[in-house]
Amino acid sequence: MTQSTENRLKDSASPYLRSAAHQPIDWYEWGEEAFRKARTEDKPLLLDIGAVWCHWCHVIDRESYENPKIAEMINELFVPVKVDRDERPDVDARYQSAISAISGQGGWPLTAFLTPDGKPFYGGTYFPPEDAMGRPGFKRILLAVAEAFKTRRAEVDKSAVTLKEAVAKAEIFQGARGDFDPAVVDAIVESALSQFDETHGGFGHAPKFPHSSTVDLLLERYQATRNAQLLHKVQRTLEGMALGGVYDQVGGGFHRYSVDERWCVPHFEKMTYDNSELLRNFLHGYQVTRNPLFRETAEGIIAWVGEVLSDQQRGGFYASQDADQTLDDDGDYFTWTQSEARAVLSAEEARAVELYYDIGPRGEMHHDPERNVLWVAASMEELAKQLKMDEPNTRLLVARAKGKLLTARRERQPVPTIDQTLYTGWNAMFVSAYLDAARVLDRQDCREFALKTLDRVLAEAWDDTKGFLHRVGGPRLEGSLDDQVFAVAALLDAWEITLERRYFEIAEQAMRIAVERFGDPEGGGFFDRAKDAAPMGGLEVRRKPLQDSPTPAGNSVAAIVLDRLHAFTGEKLYRDWAEKTLEAFAALAPKYGLFAATYGLAALLHARHPLQVVVTGDPGDPRAAALEKAASETYRFGKALLRATPEQIASHHLPYALRETLPHLAAHAPQALVCVETTCQAPVADAAKLASLLLEVATILA
Repeated sequence: MTQSTENRLKDSASPYLRSAAHQPIDWYEWGEEAFRKARTEDKPLLLDIGAVWCHWCHVIDRESYENPKIAEMINELFVPVKVDRDERPDVDARYQSAISAISGQGGWPLTAFLTPDGKPFYGGTYFPPEDAMGRPGFKRILLAVAEAFKTRRAEVDKSAVTLKEAVAKAEIFQGARGDFDPAVVDAIVESALSQFDETHGGFGHAPKFPHSSTVDLLLERYQATRNAQLLHKVQRTLEGMALGGVYDQVGGGFHRYSVDERWCVPHFEKMTYDNSELLRNFLHGYQVTRNPLFRETAEGIIAWVGEVLSDQQRGGFYASQDADQTLDDDGDYFTWTQSEARAVLSAEEARAVELYYDIGPRGEMHHDPERNVLWVAASMEELAKQLKMDEPNTRLLVARAKGKLLTARRERQPVPTIDQTLYTGWNAMFVSAYLDAARVLDRQDCREFALKTLDRVLAEAWDDTKGFLHRVGGPRLEGSLDDQVFAVAALLDAWEITLERRYFEIAEQAMRIAVERFGDPEGGGFFDRAKDAAPMGGLEVRRKPLQDSPTPAGNSVAAIVLDRLHAFTGEKLYRDWAEKTLEAFAALAPKYGLFAATYGLAALLHARHPLQVVVTGDPGDPRAAALEKAASETYRFGKALLRATPEQIASHHLPYALRETLPHLAAHAPQALVCVETTCQAPVADAAKLASLLLEVATILA
């Protein structure tokens, strides 16, 4: 190959793979063609797993994969395979597990060396081209691995087989089965609290990631127990993130994580799945505290998504926005030098934002010390005192300056790449988050866009016999467990807010397909790949996801939606599968701590049962609207709020289990019925009493 020749990745459906089409490497996509070549030529495979948003993937591309001499070595000694981790999470998960076992570290880019049949025997993450930063150079590694494969083949093959067996054992959680015990909730909560950072909020040390399910778990436990310490930790965490550089103070939305403990300097990529779950965190935090900062942050996420990360015409949430403009920068699009800020602001505005966002001649970015990450360094009250202004005018001044910075940033070129791929599971997560926002913030636009997106997913990614595909549109890509269960959750959320029966019917159908195709009837729980899926190739091991990394774990979400379905239908199958799923990991889940927070939520819901609120009354009745508003403003995890008119009740829009209860109500009267499992409280007609009741019921674990 020559540098001017495009390789076979030019026709890939993945933007990440297409971005490597110009590289002088004879890349293959994941598949039998690559394995056949490796077997025929008896060469090891070089596996590179990355993503279009990944900064260090761009670095290794620039330093090594675009280096003609290194490319020549790779083409001569290996069969190179490139994988988009967003497109193939099944491939990524297995090799992450294997390489973590070898090197003690996972992440992206993942660099793995495989036998011709796909078993890993060596690997790591980022390697510099020459020895540097305490890491061996890529050139040296390539030669050493090729030599070992050639001269110590028996040893290589033996270690590869041993590693595969270890991964297979770990990924199905052998020995993790146990009796379901609700006490696991407290164990996970205590684990999270032990890692709480009192100074900056959040959990653990640098690098610091958001743990969205942990935040929701602590909030729910606060609502049930009124333990003020739980609320304090949630507030400190949400405030730390919202005021830090990990939140895009100019454009809205969250970057993926913070490289420091202060939430100040982020890794600049922005992910769909982070922002959907953080949107829900800030909505739930706002429900509980009415803190305007939390509402403002939620609104900021929605505004950014509407402008950047969504297909407003057809519906759909894009996958990600890259961290960088080019292969040579590090978040330059999102950061500012003092001179850049002053160039677009008046002197008064510049002084205000320099104090407010800590913009100075020396910033936080190592690659360019003049560049500043914007974070909130002073309260509005403190800023007003420094500027000798009143607070309302100070707010207006900062808002005006922020608007000018955003306008100037929009003109920067090139804009970091937006991966416009629509992945089913991630779209479903945002559908649920937007439907949450529709109720909590009274945002009709969020409701409409969520339903438009869900209808597009159903039109382009739903298969009546196999469930949900992984990608919405484009070449067919079989769906994972995550795609099924997140979509079921979104369908149930859509049904609850619309009472359109088709959403509920497809949710049931999809869950039954998931039980059949992904469920383990003997061991309990669900595998991430369907039992009848085409062979993956390579490290072909069964895997049951438990850990929240980076999204809520598929098995935990499955248990949650199964219990929600059971609450509406009384169907024993759903309850039994929820319990079997929780039991499959019962002996091990406490050891995962905050990384099993979604399991904690699932266990809590299973023990407590979902909370159902049905508001009746004629359409347009202001008393019914007040009841609905009170229920919407109260956070309880697993709460279903249904606004049922007399016509909807009469036409059997509701599932059987609910229809059995509602005839006892006067459907035209504006009142609310609150039920947990088969126990319903007396109907309530006063909004304040309803809000109090929602905090009093469902406290079985308190």
